[in-house]
Amino acid sequence: MLNEIMAEAKAKFKEKINSYIKEISKFRTGRASINVLDGLSVDYYGTSTPINQVATLSVPEPNMIVIQPWDNNIIADIEKTLRASNLDLNPFSDGKVIKLPVPPLDEQRRLEIIKTLKRYTEERKTQIRNIRREYRDMVKKMKDDKDISEDEEKRFYDDFQKVVDENTNNLDQIEKDKEKHILDD
Repeated sequence: MLNEIMAEAKAKFKEKINSYIKEISKFRTGRASINVLDGLSVDYYGTSTPINQVATLSVPEPNMIVIQPWDNNIIADIEKTLRASNLDLNPFSDGKVIKLPVPPLDEQRRLEIIKTLKRYTEERKTQIRNIRREYRDMVKKMKDDKDISEDEEKRFYDDFQKVVDENTNNLDQIEKDKEKHILDD
């Protein structure tokens, strides 16, 4: 039973870390990446549709993203969505494609991105601590109901804390790597 609980908790931790990695991949560095467009949707005939499902996205140059809609009628809608987003990018089109130049980052913008990165990391750490509390309470209830012994509870807590620490350290390392990437570009 405790092994199943541990496996379930590990899966939740992994889910939190994977969503964190996906979230911070959107952080803009000095290079163009189509990942910055993830999560942006455009109104396509009354339906909110992700941009990557209505257009071909490419990065022909290190500082340029090109969006080629399959339907030229939505170019204005895509431009409007890009301008309304908080990407700080200025799109322009020639009627067939939208070009999205990615300017190099200045030092102030890099520091703002790192500050946001640290906030995201702390949010994920809080989520991990909440998961820890949830599972520790579950095991404590099992001990109180006499389903497990006190020794089993203690052993679980020790093993579980190692898993929590491992995931927290993993988050710290991912943050450190991303911070280095942002500062070096």
